[in-house]
Amino acid sequence: MQFRFLNVEFKPTLLGTLITLICIPTFIKLGYWQYEKALLKQKIQANFEKVSASQTPNLKDYLLNSEILEFKKVEVRGNYDVKYQILIDNKVENSLAGYHVITPLKIQNTDRYVLVNRGWIQGSKARADIPVYDTPQGEQEIKGMAWLPTNKIFSLEDKTVRLAANAPWQLVWQNLDMQKYVQTAPIKILPVIIKLNSDSPAGGFVRNWEMSADRIVTHLGYAYQWFGFAFAALAIYLYLSF
Repeated sequence: MQFRFLNVEFKPTLLGTLITLICIPTFIKLGYWQYEKALLKQKIQANFEKVSASQTPNLKDYLLNSEILEFKKVEVRGNYDVKYQILIDNKVENSLAGYHVITPLKIQNTDRYVLVNRGWIQGSKARADIPVYDTPQGEQEIKGMAWLPTNKIFSLEDKTVRLAANAPWQLVWQNLDMQKYVQTAPIKILPVIIKLNSDSPAGGFVRNWEMSADRIVTHLGYAYQWFGFAFAALAIYLYLSF
């Protein structure tokens, strides 16, 4: 191909044009993806700051619409039920492999349960050995952040199997898959999960939860990087075509 504009000859190649048409939209899409993640983190941070200046909502008052509490600080009272407790595998803390301990809490004076992420525990050197950990008995006061786990989870585990009578409970899971949990655990579970506050005494472990403010700048940096790649691809294409 060859074009002339204002006595300047423009000679783009077919291959170069195709590569540029693929790369630029891809880079822009990736840039917007990171930018949207930064906006989401800003939303989480704004909710944190808003709740800090007001009364923390009690989850018990939102049993029918608990989803609206996502990214907000909440509190609730109840008792842990270790029968349907799970460990989320492949969680890393200070370069050490371990698990997140997820324990269902029976909400006080109701038949509803909510999952509580109690934090990280270190795994054993032998992967087949499950670490020993304690769960407090009696009524607990839970304070933490409510969040909705993503539905976009790839897993080799069978999500269609329900817990048969007298069948052993699967303790170690690859991911926190709420759809699978609802299908297998015979309890009424809320869709939200509570990340236990780092200063809460309700049977917590290591809880270095990543704060939203720590990631906003990182996501924006990635976004600008991808936008920069798009601009660079266009600049290189034009440079090689003249």
